Amino acid sequence: MKFTEFDFTPALLEGLDAMGFEEATPVQEQTIPIILKGQDVLAVAQTGTGKTAAFLLPILNNLDGSDEEGLTTIIIEPTRELAIQVDQQLEGFSYFTPASSIAIYGGRGGQAMEQEKRALKRGASIIVATPGRLKSHLDLGYVNLKTVKHLILDEADRMLDMGFAPDIMHIVNKLPRDRQTLLFSATMPPLIRKFARQLLRDPKEVNIAISKPAEKILQAVYEVNDAGKIPLIEHLLTNAGEKRILIFASTKKGVREIYQTLYQKKYKIGAIHSDLDQKAREEALLAFKNGSVKIVVATDVLSRGIDISGIDVVINYDVPNDGEDYIHRIGRTARADASGVALTFVSEDECYRMHRIEALMEMQVMRAPLPPGNPGVPSMPCSERAKKKRYSRSNSGRGRHKGRGQKRSDRRPKRRS
Repeated sequence: MKFTEFDFTPALLEGLDAMGFEEATPVQEQTIPIILKGQDVLAVAQTGTGKTAAFLLPILNNLDGSDEEGLTTIIIEPTRELAIQVDQQLEGFSYFTPASSIAIYGGRGGQAMEQEKRALKRGASIIVATPGRLKSHLDLGYVNLKTVKHLILDEADRMLDMGFAPDIMHIVNKLPRDRQTLLFSATMPPLIRKFARQLLRDPKEVNIAISKPAEKILQAVYEVNDAGKIPLIEHLLTNAGEKRILIFASTKKGVREIYQTLYQKKYKIGAIHSDLDQKAREEALLAFKNGSVKIVVATDVLSRGIDISGIDVVINYDVPNDGEDYIHRIGRTARADASGVALTFVSEDECYRMHRIEALMEMQVMRAPLPPGNPGVPSMPCSERAKKKRYSRSNSGRGRHKGRGQKRSDRRPKRRS
C-alpha cells in the first residue's frame, strides 16, 4: 500500500516524498486508518516494523490544517536515545507542516531545562519525552495540559520493566480524559494488558510480525573499538576493487571524519548528510548512481528510499540505535534479487544494541576476525558485555530510583548528531 492511498494532506505527502517514503509497512497499513478515525490502539510491534511512522503520520495529518493551539500530543519514550530518534523522524515528516515539536529528556544541565520550559510555555504542539523529565516539568506547574488530544506510549513493555509505571500514571492522571491513546509494545505480557485496560478506551488491537532482512544479504560483525574502525575501513577498501560501497555513520561528525580520511587517501568518495545543501547531496548521489564515485559515506538520511542498483557492500561504521534503521541500512544492498554484503562495526559500548538487533531478527550475525595489527581489539567479547549490560538494565529500574524526578535513562549521556 502506498502512502498516497491514505488521503494525507498535501504538506505531509510532500514531507514523505522528500524523505523517500513510498510504501507503507504492515504496521502502518493496519494502524494508520484506525488512528485517523480517532480510535485508541493497542499494538504489538517490534522495533524494525515501522511503528514510529505508524503513529507519527496520522497524528501530523490530523494536526495539519487544524486551528488548535497549544500542546496537542505527548509521546513518551523509555530512554532519551529513543526520544531523540523519534523527534528527528518527527522533524523530517513535519518539515512542510506547521507542527512544532521538542524533545524533552534529562542529562543536559539547567540550560536545557530552561529551553524546554520556554518551549512548553509557548505551547509546542508535540513533545517527545522521557517519563522522569516530563514529570519534573509537570510538577513545576507551568505546563498547560488542557489542550492535549493524543497520548502515545512507545516501547511500553520496556518502560514498565524499567520501573516507569508510577511516573506514567502520574502524567496520565493530569491529562484530559477525552483523548486518543496509542500504546505500542514489543511484547504483550499480562502486565501490559492490565496497564492497557487502565489507559485505553475500547482499543483496536494490531499484531505485527517481525521484519527480516533479505535472505541474500551476507551479514557479518567486526567487534572493534573506535580506535580501530577507520583502519578497518581502509583495510577492507584495499581489497574492494570496483565494488560499490555505502558506508553509514550515525552522526554528521562521523561522516565528515570518514570522508576526510578516505579523501586524503585519494579514494573517489562522496558524502551525504543533512548539513549539505540539496544541490551537493544530489550531485553526490548522482555520482554514486552513475559509477563515477564508488564509495559514499552517509547518515541515515540515505537509509530509506534510495533506488540505486548494484550496491555491493554496506558498512555500518557504528550500530544504529534502532533495529528498523539496521534493516533499512543493510537493505540498500541485495536489491532486485541480487546478493550483497553487510558489515557492521561493533564497539564494546555498542554490544547491547547489536544484541537487541539480533534478537529482533531472531538470528546471530556471524563474527569476522579483525585483520592482524588492528589497534581496536576489544577487551571483552560482545557476548559477555551484552549479558552484563542486559543484567544491569533489567535491575536499574526496580526500585533503585523510585521517587526521584529523573530516571537513570534520563541521565545516561548521549551524543546527538
